[in-house]
Amino acid sequence: MEKLKKNILFFIIISIFIYFGLTLYADFDSVLESMTQIDVLILPVVFFLSLLNYITRFFKWHYYLRLLKIDVKFWDSFGIFMSGLAMSATPGKLGELLKSYLVKDKVGTPVSKTAPIIFAERLTDMISVIALAIGGALFYKFGVNVVIITGIFFLLIIIVISNRKMSLYLIDLISKIGFISKYVKQIRELYESAFILIRLPALIKMTLLSFVSWFFECYGYYLVLTGLGLDVSLFWSVFVYAFATIVGSITMLPGGLGATEGSITLLMVENGISKDLAVISTFIIRVATLWFAILLGVISLIWYQKKTGMNKIDANLDEIQKRKS
Repeated sequence: MEKLKKNILFFIIISIFIYFGLTLYADFDSVLESMTQIDVLILPVVFFLSLLNYITRFFKWHYYLRLLKIDVKFWDSFGIFMSGLAMSATPGKLGELLKSYLVKDKVGTPVSKTAPIIFAERLTDMISVIALAIGGALFYKFGVNVVIITGIFFLLIIIVISNRKMSLYLIDLISKIGFISKYVKQIRELYESAFILIRLPALIKMTLLSFVSWFFECYGYYLVLTGLGLDVSLFWSVFVYAFATIVGSITMLPGGLGATEGSITLLMVENGISKDLAVISTFIIRVATLWFAILLGVISLIWYQKKTGMNKIDANLDEIQKRKS
């Protein structure tokens, strides 16, 4: 927990510099004045929509556990999923592997069996966000290459994993590498789980669920813009938020920090919206999505700590840190 606190503190410090830079770019006084324009009654709705995103994504996580025949009680599963949100501020959300370690502590399932769930979550998230962005990219003729290339990349991943013969051949190939050979069993187990999770029926159902969950946040962004008195369409708002989410994800920066904020602000300014309104709307939606997720995750971790004991959480975070290094 101490390491987690330090990581979040470091993330906050970096965020302050980035947000301060954006404020200077838009003019500090103008940003402060714009803050008074927001319809505060909109804010609880925006946060609630973010919460709906997390709850919907939880059902995807729980469905995947059931698909792999891992018996975790509903509320334990919910607590583990919500705890993973504390790791949103990690590159590509890889820190969410914490969920796999907590499942291992709870029911003894090897991490190699559940880790592909985090991969499947990110995969279906990205496909759904690409689907949300592609219409706007084509219509506004902005970022088309980024959206299409990202989509092709993830499509190729699905094709490779779905082709059992090809995947097993690649596993046999890399198993000949010295330092990898001792992990062949775990790699095969990782693949077997991934193969089950991205079968077409599960892939379609969970991508549709992801589409709904991410639309909640896109709609929240639309409410932020209209709450600032901006005359924008839902279609454009969905495109801006989805495209910025893609950019933040492919950079692999912790929480997409900097890349997501920069993309949202740039797209708004390019569309003729003043810098101060672009920046303040970016601040609000990122607080309501990224920072709200981290806060809920930390609260869930504290709850889990009280339920299971501090040593397990510390041991899990230590193991994640060792594997990352």
